[in-house]
Amino acid sequence: MTSLVDRPAVELAVMIRSGELSARELLEACIARIDWVNPRVNAIVTMCLDDARRWAYEADEYQAHGHELGPLHGLPIAHKDLALTAGIRTTFGSPLFADFVPTEDDLIVRRLHVAGAIMIGKTNTPEFGAGSQTFNTVFGATRNPYDPGRTCGGSSGGAAVALAAGMIPIADGSDMGGSLRNPASFCNVVGLRPTPGRVPSWPTQTPFSGLGTSGVMARTVGDLALQMSAVAGPDPRSPLSLPDPGSIFDVPLDRDVDGTRVAWTPDLGLPVEPAVRTALTHVPGRLAELGCIVEEAMPDLAVAREIFQTLRAWHFEITAGALYDRAADQLKDTVRWNIEEARRRTLADHARATVLHAQLLTRVDRFFERHDVLVLPTAQVVPFDVDLDWPRSIDGVEMETYIDWMRSCSDITLMGCPAISMPAGFTPDGLPVGVQFVGRPGGDVELLQFARAWERATDVGERRATVLDRE
Repeated sequence: MTSLVDRPAVELAVMIRSGELSARELLEACIARIDWVNPRVNAIVTMCLDDARRWAYEADEYQAHGHELGPLHGLPIAHKDLALTAGIRTTFGSPLFADFVPTEDDLIVRRLHVAGAIMIGKTNTPEFGAGSQTFNTVFGATRNPYDPGRTCGGSSGGAAVALAAGMIPIADGSDMGGSLRNPASFCNVVGLRPTPGRVPSWPTQTPFSGLGTSGVMARTVGDLALQMSAVAGPDPRSPLSLPDPGSIFDVPLDRDVDGTRVAWTPDLGLPVEPAVRTALTHVPGRLAELGCIVEEAMPDLAVAREIFQTLRAWHFEITAGALYDRAADQLKDTVRWNIEEARRRTLADHARATVLHAQLLTRVDRFFERHDVLVLPTAQVVPFDVDLDWPRSIDGVEMETYIDWMRSCSDITLMGCPAISMPAGFTPDGLPVGVQFVGRPGGDVELLQFARAWERATDVGERRATVLDRE
C-alpha cells in the first residue's frame, strides 16, 4: 500500500476533514519519514517540532469545535530558508545570518499558515538563492533523491527533495531564473512560476520588479492548485499584485485540450545535453495524441541574456550590496560577482536593458496571438555531480557565467508568463528530466489545466525516488 506520507495533499486534506486522519497523526508520519530519509539528502535544515506538535494539537481541537477549516488545514509544510518565519531561524544560506531569527513572516508564509498549513521546518537553499545548485557553508549540500551523488538543482532544492522523498505533502519556494522550475525538473515534481503579482511578495526591497516571484511546489498539479488557492490574491502593500481572482484556482482542473495550439522547441536555440533531448523526444507526439496542434516554433528571445544579466545584477546590488561593503569575504563568490557586475554596469546599461525588455514583451504578446502554449525543456542538463558548483559547458559550448547554464528558465522569466515544470522522462540511468509549459501572461489557471492533461496522459511523476527503495 502507498505510505500515508506519499499520498497526494488533496487526498490527505479530505481525510483530515472527514475525521479519518488527524493533523497530529499526519505530522508524526511526516516526522518519521524525515527522521529516516533526511540524513541522507539534507533537505530540511531547521526543525521546529515542538511548535509543530503544538500547532497540530490546536488544529485538531479547532476542528473538533466545529470551526470553519482552511484549504490546507492540518497539512505539514517546510518553508524555503529564504522566507522569513517569525520566531524560527532563517539563514538565507549565509553564515552572516546563521543565527538570525525574524520577528515577522513573509506574506506567503502567513497566507499558508492562515490556510491551515503547519510549519515543520525550513528547507535548504543556496546562499541568498544564488544559483541552481543547493549548497551553502551553513548546512552543506542537498542531494538528489533519485541519485544522492547528484545535485537536486535550486534554489528551491530543499523543497523539491522534501516533496519527492515524502517528507512533506506541500512546499513553497521562489523563482527568479528558474528556482522553482529547475529543482522540480531534477527531482521529478511539479514547480510553478506564477505570473508576476499572482502571489505577491512582502516584505521586499524591489516592490516594482517582477523578476523574482514567490510560488509553490507539489507532487501533483492538483496539490499545486490547492496551495495556489491559498496564496494567490492581492495585497495592498504590493504594487504589482494582481486583482482578486475570485478563487480562480478552485475551478475544475480537468478540461479537454483538443485543438490547443502548441509551439514546441527542443532547445530554445540554446545548447542542450543529448540526454535531455533524448528523454524528451516523445513530448510533441504525446501532445499530438492529446489533440494538440503542435508545430516547432519559439519566440525571439535573442536579447534575453543581456537583459537578465543586467536586471539580476541590479537586484543583487539592492538586496546584498550593503553586505558586500561590510563583509565581502563572507559572501559566496557568485554573489560577489553579481554585485560587482552591478557596479561595473552603468545607468545607460540599465536603460538599454529596460528598452530591450519592453520590445521583448511586445514580441511575446504577438507570439501568443498565434500559439496557446510554449513547450520546451525545463533544464538544459541532467542533474550533475553534487560536488560541482555549476556546469562549465553544455554539449561542447562553454558557459561564461554561473547562470548561463539555466537560460532555458531565465530567458522564460523575462516573458512575464506563468511557467510550470512537469515530470516528463528519465535518462537510462534513472535521472529525472522535466518539460516546461509556458502560458499567456495571467493565464495561470489555463496553464494548470494544460499541465493536468499532460499529467493524466503520463505516469512519469509516479516513479518513486530511489532514496526510498530501502523503506
